[in-house]
Amino acid sequence: MGVPTLRTDRWWRSPLITVLALSAFILYATWAAFIGKNYFYEPYISPFYSPCLTVSCTATGAPSVGIFGSWWPLSPAVLILIFPLGFRLTCYYYRKAYYRAFWRSPAACGVPEPHQKYTGETRFPLILQNIHRYFFFFGLIFNLILTWDAVISFRNHDGRWLHAGLGSVVLLVNATLLWLYSLSCHSCRHLIGGRLRHFSQHPVRYWLWTKLSVLNERHMLFAWLSLGWVAFTDLYVRLVAGGSIVDVRFF
Repeated sequence: MGVPTLRTDRWWRSPLITVLALSAFILYATWAAFIGKNYFYEPYISPFYSPCLTVSCTATGAPSVGIFGSWWPLSPAVLILIFPLGFRLTCYYYRKAYYRAFWRSPAACGVPEPHQKYTGETRFPLILQNIHRYFFFFGLIFNLILTWDAVISFRNHDGRWLHAGLGSVVLLVNATLLWLYSLSCHSCRHLIGGRLRHFSQHPVRYWLWTKLSVLNERHMLFAWLSLGWVAFTDLYVRLVAGGSIVDVRFF
C-alpha cells in the first residue's frame, strides 16, 4: 500500500478484506432495500422488510403494521434498516474495523496513519457514536420481531402448523445469530455488570456478566456471521419469492 513501516508481513490483507466485505454488504443491502419487491413468500419474510411499516406491503401479501400510508414514496425497508444499520455502524467492533479499513486510522498496529491530528470521537460527527447504547435497545426489539418471524416460518401457507422448509431453518439461524451478536455486545455486557462496586452483592448480575463475557470474547465472529447471514436470508427469500429457486420442504 506504499505506507512506510518496518512490518514485513501482509498487514494490509485484513483491512483490505474488511473493505471488500463491508462494501459488498452495503451495495447489496442498498439494492435490496430500494428494490421493494420479492421480499415475502408465505410464510417467509425478508429481515430487511420486517416489520413492514407501510400499507404497500399488503399488495405482496406480507403482514403490514400500516403506520405509514400510501403516501410513503420509498421502499418500506428504508424505514426499518435505519435501526439495525445504526446499531452496527456504532458498534465498538465495527468502528475499529472500518476506522482501520477505510480511514487507515491506523490501518494496522505498527503502521503510521496519514492523519496529522487525532481527536478520537470527541468531535462531530464521531461523537454521535455514543448513541450506540440506545441503538442497542432498538436492536433487541428487532431481534424479538425476527424471532417471531422465525417461529411463524414453521406454519403452512394456509396458516396451519407444522411446516418446516429450508427457509424456516434459514430464518431460525438468522434470529439466533442476531441474538448472539447482540448479547455479546460490549454495551450489553456493561448494562448487566457495569458500575457495580461489589459483585458479591449482586450474584445474579455477576452470573449473567460472566456468561456474557464468554460471548463477548467471540463478538467479532458473531458480528461477521450475523452480517453475512442476514444478507443471505434476504437473498434466499428473494429467490424463492421470485421463483428462481424452490424452497426445500422437510415436512
